[in-house]
Amino acid sequence: MTAPPGRPGTPPLAGGATGAESLRPLLDTVLTALRTGARDRHGPLPPGGPDTVTARVAAALGDPHGVLPDKGTGPHEALATLVHTLAAGAADPADPLCAAHLHCPPLAVAAAADLAAAALNPSLDSWDQAPAASAIEALVTRALAAEFYDTPHADALVTTGGTEANQLGLLLARERHGPALTVLHGANAHHSIPRAAWLLGLPPAVAVPTPTGTLDPDRLAEALAGTTGPTLVTATAGTTDAGLVDPLHRIADLCDHHGADLHIDAAYGGPLALSPRHRDKLAGIGRAHSLTVDLHKLGWQPVAAGLLLVPDTALLTPLAHQADYLNATDDTEAGLPDLLGRSLRTTRRPDALKIATTLRALGRDGLADLIDHTCALAHQLAERLDAHPRFELHAPPTISTVLFRPAHATDEDVAELRRTLLHQGRAVLGRTHADGRLWLKATLLNPHTTARDLDTLITLLEGSTHR
Repeated sequence: MTAPPGRPGTPPLAGGATGAESLRPLLDTVLTALRTGARDRHGPLPPGGPDTVTARVAAALGDPHGVLPDKGTGPHEALATLVHTLAAGAADPADPLCAAHLHCPPLAVAAAADLAAAALNPSLDSWDQAPAASAIEALVTRALAAEFYDTPHADALVTTGGTEANQLGLLLARERHGPALTVLHGANAHHSIPRAAWLLGLPPAVAVPTPTGTLDPDRLAEALAGTTGPTLVTATAGTTDAGLVDPLHRIADLCDHHGADLHIDAAYGGPLALSPRHRDKLAGIGRAHSLTVDLHKLGWQPVAAGLLLVPDTALLTPLAHQADYLNATDDTEAGLPDLLGRSLRTTRRPDALKIATTLRALGRDGLADLIDHTCALAHQLAERLDAHPRFELHAPPTISTVLFRPAHATDEDVAELRRTLLHQGRAVLGRTHADGRLWLKATLLNPHTTARDLDTLITLLEGSTHR
């Protein structure tokens, strides 16, 4: 490795004129460790369960002095040991049998872009820390907002994910209407909605029953009729348990009739808007006062890549904040962009870079192809399970989540089967309750999964259900 300029013996930096050459040999070590770690894992996650994995990590790192030794081991040894250990002990979403959560395998192009962001380390809390990164973010957020809102000044904020975006949506509604704001949400809503109401000091959020899995307009109408004062309704486009989409147009009509604001959590389903084949599932989404979308789910981005979108940038005005060392008034008046009101965070990564790189690399057609293929895989899996005498399908998938269970199994059997597969390191499946029973959940987000992989999963499950 070429010695960097400056004090002799000082570790090299990732940026600057010599940063790329300093990184190059380290990346070779990292890539080798990723490859050998995946090889040694032998599957979607390491076998043995939590105690075994913890013991392996401890053995690789040694005693506490191995984590922080008196004398360093050097960059290549440290990277080789820790990256190999991480990869060998990972639940790898790039494995077709790792399909439990809304946890996508990131595209290589997005991960490569993220490396550049880490090397240059812009912070989007002031323009002088992120000149180009702030301009890239502005272009990306406006372009994506325009995919959902047919308004002249649609805008979006980059967030750490759906939880932060939902909290921002509720915060903006509180600032519009005051602290007496009532939040109505379906029982199918993400847990971050009632939690955000609590964090923001709002009255306890009111859950509207969703016996069929989606928000019933008739029950919502009853709840709205019985609510006095300002109200925010939150709907969901892609539930975490089954990937269901609430009837957005009918919910928006009710909000209009009762004078309520509407926030839509489309963290999971939002990217369907990029697919001509599937965007009709989101009909009515552009009627929301605010909208959550995650691209580290059905967008194949490394965490984090969330968005809060609004139909008009003026709706973001309550987030304006002034700190003289970051956005002095005279600097702003002189033309330096004011970034501090673009987030509740101060230091903030340029997560828009990987998003922008992916959008440019794949284009609309490429992204639509990934979305369409992934959704088609879910339907293929559902059809195979529905036709199989040893399994029961809950319902055809709406997006890419498939709920099923072994026929004639008890809930205890279902839970034990899932844990057994985890401990064996053979498959990662989720679990959820629906219709009063426990179901296995396969969330398909890997666009490289094939029909053969689906057959492999079913064969594995079939063998595990034999008594």
